Amino acid sequence: MTDRTPRTPRETPYDLTKVGTRPLAGRPNLVDLSMLGTPTGPDAPVRDFLAGLPPVLATKDLRALAGHVVRAHRGGHGVAVAMGGHVVKTGCAPFLIDLARRGIVTSFHMAGSTAIHDFEIAAIGGTSEDVAKGLGEGIYGMSDETGRAFAAAAQRGAADQTGLGRALGVGLLASSAPNCGVSLLAESARLGIPCTVHVAVGTDTVHMHPTGDGRDLGEATLVDFRLACTVVSKLAHGVWINAGSAVILPEVFLKAVTVARNTGHPVEDLTTANFDMLPHYRPTTNVVKRPPARGYNLTGHHELMLPLFRMAVLAEMEP
Repeated sequence: MTDRTPRTPRETPYDLTKVGTRPLAGRPNLVDLSMLGTPTGPDAPVRDFLAGLPPVLATKDLRALAGHVVRAHRGGHGVAVAMGGHVVKTGCAPFLIDLARRGIVTSFHMAGSTAIHDFEIAAIGGTSEDVAKGLGEGIYGMSDETGRAFAAAAQRGAADQTGLGRALGVGLLASSAPNCGVSLLAESARLGIPCTVHVAVGTDTVHMHPTGDGRDLGEATLVDFRLACTVVSKLAHGVWINAGSAVILPEVFLKAVTVARNTGHPVEDLTTANFDMLPHYRPTTNVVKRPPARGYNLTGHHELMLPLFRMAVLAEMEP
């Protein structure tokens, strides 16, 4: 029987003796000694620690963003922070509240879940239930006080046109909730800065509560969208930061920019940043790339990145 298997010609090893080389010392390099980090001791000032980080990639972006935040603050321009629920769940609210108390952050913008977690921390000092267990028993998301508070706030925020975020914050302060000092909602109301809540109906546990009213909820969150448009319309030379919201708040931001520019506010020289554990399409496209003069993507865990961001801003504030 004849073997009809095709024969592949055997390649001859390349003769490397003819390859030209060049001196290492004369070669241009992308990395040099100026890009190496400087280790600091455990008692070193935070400013020295930050200065010792390798001045490349994320460090370079973080320090550049901090510089833009400080310039915006000193120039009287806005610094807005929009955030998903995980920012609160990872314990980062106090760091953002501190920046607001210092007058550096000038507004907060939340998804519905963010407001729920923030409210529950203020009210009882805990949040984030065991979803799998509660779902199996049919009790997931059925916390009575949270649902009642949101329904009442939606009714007030719609009736007096202050919006859902302000109504929730005022309600927490009025009820003397025990943990208002670590609540973004309550502290925003106390400081008198905007705090908007952007609801996608059906996505939040409070929408299952029997006292909820769709007309109140829709009107209150629409007021908040219009307030966010006002914030963005005044954000020229300012900063918009998106932290941990992959869909809702990047979309809100894009529409607010459109409204602002459509009505004669160009929102020029805008700086944006996205903090998240993973890169996502909408934050990258709608926040970092499309609207701003410059944008930064800083990837990492919130509980590390946001405290580090705060310290970078405070270090930049020092003379």
